[in-house]
Amino acid sequence: MSRKPELRGRPELKGRAARLAQLLPTGRAQAARTPFVLLVVVLLGGGLIGLLVLNSALSEGAFQLDDLQRETKSLTDEEQGLQRDIDAYSAPDALQRRARELGMVPGGDPAFLDADGKVRGVPSAASAVRGPLVLAPEALATATAPPPTAVPSPSAAAPTPSSASTPTPGR
Repeated sequence: MSRKPELRGRPELKGRAARLAQLLPTGRAQAARTPFVLLVVVLLGGGLIGLLVLNSALSEGAFQLDDLQRETKSLTDEEQGLQRDIDAYSAPDALQRRARELGMVPGGDPAFLDADGKVRGVPSAASAVRGPLVLAPEALATATAPPPTAVPSPSAAAPTPSSASTPTPGR
């Protein structure tokens, strides 16, 4: 019999199937698995190491953000405290007290000039001037503040006839 021996594990094929079977490798061609396994292990290990580095960087950034938020809160608190101090120093009663400590007294009634050059109102001098109104910084450090005395306010004094009849602008 002129029969071809059967290929290992393959039945004998005829016609078109035989021609297609010739295109396929006859032996058990198996790619080496070791390089593929190593590639997969390297990729997985590299991915895990990359995730670890990324996680560490994010944690470090979170710690820096927390420190910066804490610093911002403390600076905001300090700013609010300084603003309270400014408000306390610029209050009218605090300004008056510090002015008296420096020896300043309230001014008298002012006079105003009209656009045509006429004087409106009768000026009066400041009362109870006890020293210089402006002290040098060296004198300010060594000077002792005189005890505040009661100074009559301009509204408590009797108005003069000319100032009572003439209204002063701005009052």
